[in-house]
Amino acid sequence: MRVLTVEDDPILADGLAAGLRLAGVAVDTVACCADARAALETTSFDALVLDVMLPDGSGLDLLKEMRAAGDRTPVLLLTALDEVRNRIEGLDRGADDYLGKPFDLDELAARLRAVARRGEGRAAPCLNVCGVVLDPAQLSVAVNGRPVSLSRREFAVLSTLMERPGAVRSKFEIEDRLYGWQEEVESNTIEVHVHNLRSKIGRDTIETVRGLGYRMRIGA
Repeated sequence: MRVLTVEDDPILADGLAAGLRLAGVAVDTVACCADARAALETTSFDALVLDVMLPDGSGLDLLKEMRAAGDRTPVLLLTALDEVRNRIEGLDRGADDYLGKPFDLDELAARLRAVARRGEGRAAPCLNVCGVVLDPAQLSVAVNGRPVSLSRREFAVLSTLMERPGAVRSKFEIEDRLYGWQEEVESNTIEVHVHNLRSKIGRDTIETVRGLGYRMRIGA
């Protein structure tokens, strides 16, 4: 999962990014509405963590713009304005969830998983494809009931493929889900991760579609 956080407090923004990365999330951070608009125009995110009070305007106005433009990115509002009327206004503007400050990072990560899951049209918390079960909350994978140990990147690649089993995901799409703006991507990184995944969960589980990318097999 790749998330954009819009937060002008640098200490809180750094803490958010560090905590979410520990939960297996790729995080990009901006500090104002203008930078958020630019980020949303150039990058696809699974969810947006949006502060309401920003130096160049209201996060609620940005949210209203997004929805008016047809942007369906799941949005979790994160703000010190936590009265009932504030929550109602945020939800009525198009937010998918609302969390008041101070907050627990584990709860934030769980809420992000929930809004992203709903955005994918999926109800079950775990992904299950042909005996491979992936639990985003526990960062765990099992194959036919047998636990399998994966690196953080391997887990992210597998999660990307399992979210749309049978669909081809390009190398660029997968890289876009794994790496934030400040992270360097080596030329053969995805190939290495896929090779490692095949050795751990089965060589036939991930198919290479020449010239297009990879897909998770959904049957024999």
